[in-house]
Amino acid sequence: MKIKYICNLIVSTLLIIFVFVSCNNSPSEFSLAGEWTFALDPDDVGFNEQWQSKELSDKIQLPGSLQEQGKGDDVGVDTQWTGSVIDKSWYTADEYAKYREAGNVKVPFWLNPDKHYVGVAWYQREIEVPESWGNKRILFEFERTHWETSLYIDGKKAGGRDALHAPHRYVIESLPPGKHVLTLRVDNRVHINVGYNAHSVSDHTQTNWNGVIGELNMRVLPSLAIDHIQVYPDAKAKKAKVKVYLDGKPEKSRLALNVLSEGRSILKKEIDINANADNYVETTIEWKDSVKLWSEFTPNVYNLHVALHTQDGINEKSTNFGFRELKVNGTRFDINGRPVFLRGTLECCIFPKTGYPAMDNAYWTKIYTACKSYGLNHVRFHSWCPPAAAFHVADSLGMYLQVECGGWTSVGNGDRQDQWIKEESDRILKEYGNHPSFVMFAYGNEPSGKNQVTYLNDLVVYWKQNDGRRLYTSAGGWPLIPDADYFNTDKPRIGGIGRIQNILNVSTPNTDWDHRDRILKDLPVVSHEIGQWCVYPDFKEIEKYTGVMKAKNFEIFRETLNENGLGDMAEKFLYASGRLQTLCYKMDIESALRTPGFAGFQLLDLHDFPGQGTALVGVLNSFWESKGYTDNKEYSMFCNQTVPLARMSKLVWSNDEQFKAEIEFAHFGEKPLRDVSVLWNIETREGRVIKSGSFKSDLPIGNAIKIGSIEYPLNAFSDPAQLSLKVSVENTEIANNWNVWVYPSGKKEIEKMPYITRKLDEMAIGKLNRGENVLFLSYDKIAPGKGGDIRVAFTPVFWNTAWTHNVPPHTLGFLCDPAHAAFASFPNEGYSDFQWKDLAVNCNAMVMDSFPHDFRPLVYVIDDWFKNRKLGVLFECKVAKGNLMVCSIDLDTDLDNRLSAAQFKYSILEYMASSQFNPQKEISPELIEGLLVE
Repeated sequence: MKIKYICNLIVSTLLIIFVFVSCNNSPSEFSLAGEWTFALDPDDVGFNEQWQSKELSDKIQLPGSLQEQGKGDDVGVDTQWTGSVIDKSWYTADEYAKYREAGNVKVPFWLNPDKHYVGVAWYQREIEVPESWGNKRILFEFERTHWETSLYIDGKKAGGRDALHAPHRYVIESLPPGKHVLTLRVDNRVHINVGYNAHSVSDHTQTNWNGVIGELNMRVLPSLAIDHIQVYPDAKAKKAKVKVYLDGKPEKSRLALNVLSEGRSILKKEIDINANADNYVETTIEWKDSVKLWSEFTPNVYNLHVALHTQDGINEKSTNFGFRELKVNGTRFDINGRPVFLRGTLECCIFPKTGYPAMDNAYWTKIYTACKSYGLNHVRFHSWCPPAAAFHVADSLGMYLQVECGGWTSVGNGDRQDQWIKEESDRILKEYGNHPSFVMFAYGNEPSGKNQVTYLNDLVVYWKQNDGRRLYTSAGGWPLIPDADYFNTDKPRIGGIGRIQNILNVSTPNTDWDHRDRILKDLPVVSHEIGQWCVYPDFKEIEKYTGVMKAKNFEIFRETLNENGLGDMAEKFLYASGRLQTLCYKMDIESALRTPGFAGFQLLDLHDFPGQGTALVGVLNSFWESKGYTDNKEYSMFCNQTVPLARMSKLVWSNDEQFKAEIEFAHFGEKPLRDVSVLWNIETREGRVIKSGSFKSDLPIGNAIKIGSIEYPLNAFSDPAQLSLKVSVENTEIANNWNVWVYPSGKKEIEKMPYITRKLDEMAIGKLNRGENVLFLSYDKIAPGKGGDIRVAFTPVFWNTAWTHNVPPHTLGFLCDPAHAAFASFPNEGYSDFQWKDLAVNCNAMVMDSFPHDFRPLVYVIDDWFKNRKLGVLFECKVAKGNLMVCSIDLDTDLDNRLSAAQFKYSILEYMASSQFNPQKEISPELIEGLLVE
């Protein structure tokens, strides 16, 4: 009996153990990803009609947006977009009539989604609570929703959330085991005025989508659980303060902390928690050896894993952190005791395949790798905050991030958004604040509101008091506030709305200027949205839009180009305008690098911005891919941690002058470079070296590092020449170059000069009738509507004309065949470079749409893609028995100082005096006269 009793006891004990283990072996977490039922609620009647208690019939996959799954409304004239449409001609203009018709709807002001929906949607699925979870707390987590959510369980509301950038989390105190119905109401209306153009919500960029796109899960919680962890590293002291915030009933529990480096445990610590503990536990972890610092050069990331052991279970969380000391040092930033220069671009929530932010590491790796390959170390998230994946990858690659709370709106007036922005900032800092890449923070973009300074300064003070791990400012653009750590301002940049009078258009082409008079003397300045130089659309890009967005705006532009008989010019327009765009970015970036005491710049943009009228401002397309007219090797010559710079008082020289250049460096590499050999060459366009030399120098960390002077007499050039000054560091890839031009001061006499006229009058027509050659200089004679009202400049369109109310410039640079005999004495590469500057700023475009489709000018000026007119500034034709050249560039004024204009005129006259001047296309005088002011 005793043995039988013992055996029964053992069996019973084993059974109890088996049951206990089985119960405790049930998963602690379930994914909610997969098929959900759902229903659209455009009239917002679901709450009153208690849809949370009804079975929904339609089906959808989560994570995902309803729009990408073909749910929503067709786009049409009545679509209520989230975002301003400045140019409303699409709604009324005859030229857009066919694009307003059902079945052919195409809008020009941004990428077109397949479906559009703004309103409430209900998502529903059945869940099953395991026996072991019975009457325990359960956490429901939805990583990124858009936007406001309400959660219902079995028809009962569990709460609501309105975060845009942080996960929506709901803790349910208890649910009995078994099946339950989970219903999530998602409302993507802009219920808080963050600004309809804010990239956190706008159709301009990501689209105003509806759904859940990140992790969806349910997790059982013990009675005491970890809410979040904050780590405050101190590199000098070799320690980190850790705060573990708790949620639930304080009881006797234990925290186990484990620090990992490259997946290997390096530090452990355990802490007992008593029943009287506060809502967080604070401790310090100390390193015996030196800590690994985080920066763009050493992206060393630690991982802290925390396990909370309680009487009813274990709760675990992990977070990444890094040791970096980021601080203000005068007008510069220091990281880990060395100066840093921010070379940044914007990320405006542009994700054309999905219409919402990438949630995976792979795509963020693509983005940051592209940035680094083009010489950048910084990304500003314009009026939004990215998801966790963006921070993890930035940590690992060493990118400095400026994050924003999602606003582009009016602040400080006591409106609802004032409090929401503060709350959202708390959520962002709580969720992502440990990431070492998260170095800068602002409310958002370009605020309005008469009390904005007070409101934003109070907000910055609040952030600094609560979290000193990064630097803070008011906003992108403005205002300057007393307690900012740094200032984002648009003053230190070349271009801007209404600034056709920028330095590239009004000054002699040179590289001897910087922004030292536009920066502050006591605070770091990071320039706001420099660039915005436009390029012609790349129609090859259309086929890349295989997801939720379609490039129907590009389709419109391509169709109008074809209708105007210029379809064959698309690739040429792209390349020529792209070369000018690249040159303008080079000038913008080099001027920043030349500026002493400057803290950095933020481009708008390295890649295209597909909204706000279609702003083709990137050398990369919306997918972060090359368009073919420049590459990372060329771009990183002038945008990098180490860049040779040349200060030249001019780029166009006469051969009776002495060429001069002062060589400088900007060096913000990991370490100073000692005793380097700086090599320089002056080369012909064919690559023949005509003069070379070298300097020995140290390159300390900083800029305005003077290396040496170059002087070279130009009297050996009796013919016009395009030269290149190249500067490099021996045995490295560090190099840069600049084109310069030399023209003879004394030109050879031209025999058989054509007749030059400024009027197409009877005398000129008479000469043509007699078979003579005539040059008609039509500058200032072109009628409005025929090109006289088109503002041409050297620089291209800023942002785009649709968004800026047609603010000039209106064109995208010149295009010609450089091998044509007319340019034999005007060396060029077929697109705008600085030898064209004096011609571009003193010319009229001529609208040649009324000319035969196959009639082409010798020199195009590339039109704005919204209009796609055939624009020329130089063309030749046969009139009667004679040959006519028409030029709408000013070839008369101040030619002693406008050396390029004088040389261009000479080249044309030389050509016209030769036997090669024999135009084949005949044009009537009346057609030409139709271009002129009556």
